[in-house]
Amino acid sequence: MEVSNLESIPGKNIVEYIGLVSGSTVRAKHIGRDIMAGLKNLVGGELKGYSELLQESRNEAMERMVAQARELGANAVLNVRFSTSSVAQGAAELYVYGTAVRID
Repeated sequence: MEVSNLESIPGKNIVEYIGLVSGSTVRAKHIGRDIMAGLKNLVGGELKGYSELLQESRNEAMERMVAQARELGANAVLNVRFSTSSVAQGAAELYVYGTAVRID
């Protein structure tokens, strides 16, 4: 499965537009990560616990989007975009979406 944030893939022809596909995950903060983030705020630097949480969330949402595209018969997802939103105190949704197509 080819996944791209471009509207097309150079050298490939789109033979069928299938439609919008998406994947999402909702994640809550972890108390251990919150404690470490609080300490890191005192001295500065990357909040590695949150960086890891976001990377895991992106991967899970992408896997769900790709699975949906496969079920629809696509072999590529183009124009991929990410979005986030707060759904509750301490919890956020990471949403990824794109256009499922068949390319040759």
